[in-house]
Amino acid sequence: MNFSIQTILENETYQLIPLQQGDFESLYEVASDPKVWEQHPNKDRYRREVFENFFQGAIESGGAFKVVERATGDILGSTRFYDFDDENNSIFIGYTFYGTKSWGRKINPQIKKLMLDYIFQFIDTVYFHVGKDNIRSRTAMERLGAENQGEQEVAYFGEPSRTNILYQIQKQNWL
Repeated sequence: MNFSIQTILENETYQLIPLQQGDFESLYEVASDPKVWEQHPNKDRYRREVFENFFQGAIESGGAFKVVERATGDILGSTRFYDFDDENNSIFIGYTFYGTKSWGRKINPQIKKLMLDYIFQFIDTVYFHVGKDNIRSRTAMERLGAENQGEQEVAYFGEPSRTNILYQIQKQNWL
C-alpha cells in the first residue's frame, strides 16, 4: 500500500481526523443514543461495553476517523477505510455512524465524497457493507451511485455474522 488510510481529509465544513484512543469518550457521547443504531445490524452499540468493542475494532483497523464539524469542533460521528486488497486494488469504506443531531443535514454525502475523491487516486474499486435492514444507509449508497452486488454475511470485529448488502463503486464511474 503506497498511500495512507489515516490522513486528514477536509472540506470547508468538515474534517476527517484519524481516530485515537483518547477520542473514546467524546465519540461514545455521540454513539450512546439508541436511535443511532436502530437500523444497524448491531442495535446494542449504544451500550458502553458493546461500543468499547466497536471502538477497539476501529482503532485496530488503522483506517478509522472521527468526523468533526470545523466551525464548532464537535464530533459528529465516525467512519473508516478497511480491508484493503492489494491484489484486486480495492478497499472498503464503512462502519459509518452519525449522531441524531447530524441527521438530515446532508453530511454523509460530503464525507463520502471526501473519502472517495481521496482513495480513488490509488484504488480502482470501493466496496461498502450495509446492513440488510438499514434502509437509511442503503438509500444513501444508492444516491452515491453505488451498485448493489447482493447479500453477504459479514462478521464485524468481535461480533456475530450479520446479513449485509455489498455495494460497489468503480473509479471510472465516480470521476
